Amino acid sequence: MVYVALLHYPVYNKEKRVVATSLTTLDIHDIARASRTYGVKGYYIVQPIENHLWLANKLLSFWQGGHGREYNPKRWEALKLVRAVPYFEDALKDIEKREGKKPKVVVTTARKYDNAISYNSLREKIKENEPILLCFGTGWGLTEEFISSADYILEPIEGPTDYNHLSVRSAAAIILDRLLGRA
Repeated sequence: MVYVALLHYPVYNKEKRVVATSLTTLDIHDIARASRTYGVKGYYIVQPIENHLWLANKLLSFWQGGHGREYNPKRWEALKLVRAVPYFEDALKDIEKREGKKPKVVVTTARKYDNAISYNSLREKIKENEPILLCFGTGWGLTEEFISSADYILEPIEGPTDYNHLSVRSAAAIILDRLLGRA
C-alpha cells in the first residue's frame, strides 16, 4: 500500500537555503491523476504556508464536493485521494491511523547516494503490503536532514544524458510507473 507526499518544506532553493516553496496547482492535479492511475491509496500536499494551504483546500473542496465533482467526475476520482496538511508529521499520523502502523518513508531525489534502494528492491518491498510513503520534494529538492531521516532513499531517475532536472510532476509519474506499473 503506497502513499505519496509532495513536500513544500523542508526543501532547498537554488542558493541551497532551506525554504518553504509555493504551491503549484498543476502539481496537485497531475500527481493526483498519476496516483489514481497507479493505485496509490492517498496523496498528501505538505504545505506549511497558511494561505497556500488555504488555497490547496479551496481547490480540493471544489473538486471533491463542489461543482467540479459534477463537471468532471474523472478529475474528482483522482482528487478525492488528496489531503492538504501543514506538516509532514500530519501525513505520517494520518497514514498510521488509517493503516494501524507507521509507514516506511521513502525519499526521492535527483542526487546519487551510495545507500540508495533500487526500483526492483522497492517494488519487492511494496509487495510485502506494508504502508510506504513515497516523498517528493519541490524547489531544488528535499533537505539532506530530511533525506537522512528516511527509511529508504530511492535511486534517481537517469536518462541517457547528464541533464537531470525533471519537474516533480514528471518524476512522480515515471517513478510510480516504475514501481507500480505493469511489467
